[in-house]
Amino acid sequence: MSPRTILFAIVLSGLCACGPGPAATPQPVSAPPTVTSIPLQTSVKEEQMTLSISSSAFEDRETIPQEYTCDGKDISPPLAWSGAPTGTVSFALIVDDPDAPVGVWDHWIVFDIPPDVTGLPAALPAGDTLPGGGVQGSNSWRRTSYGGPCPPSGTHRYLFKLYALDTTLGLKPGANKKAVETAMQDHMLASAQLIGTYKRS
Repeated sequence: MSPRTILFAIVLSGLCACGPGPAATPQPVSAPPTVTSIPLQTSVKEEQMTLSISSSAFEDRETIPQEYTCDGKDISPPLAWSGAPTGTVSFALIVDDPDAPVGVWDHWIVFDIPPDVTGLPAALPAGDTLPGGGVQGSNSWRRTSYGGPCPPSGTHRYLFKLYALDTTLGLKPGANKKAVETAMQDHMLASAQLIGTYKRS
């Protein structure tokens, strides 16, 4: 065997004897830094206000006390309201009886009530305007005043309907319900209703 062949064999045997080196130890992967979740501060949405009307004299769908009817003093009952929507420029109030035998009977018409008014006291006087602001229209008796329940028979419902408007109507005192309702068209922001009942004994 030639010296070259011997040298080649030695090198080859050395290569065969050498196994693969120790496996490289995997390096730990660094975890991403912990991020603390901070809740977003969202603005609290203001609760939407709903227009409502009530009376301290009677509950909704309950009997109207006699003093507010033709059998008593025939004075207007106290009213209160809240929840007027943004943009309210005036209020209008219509009180009528849908159960009247001759058709709907109008008991009280008031319009152009200022937006800062939140109710009407009891026993408001007749006349073109109200002491706290507001213009009185003409009821079915053709009077610019409140006329209390006076049903000829049976139990009648009396609807106290309040409207929040984006304008003043500018009608003259004594305007009837039809004129008021026509002028209110396309100007109603919200409405509310209180129902009282009455039956003559």
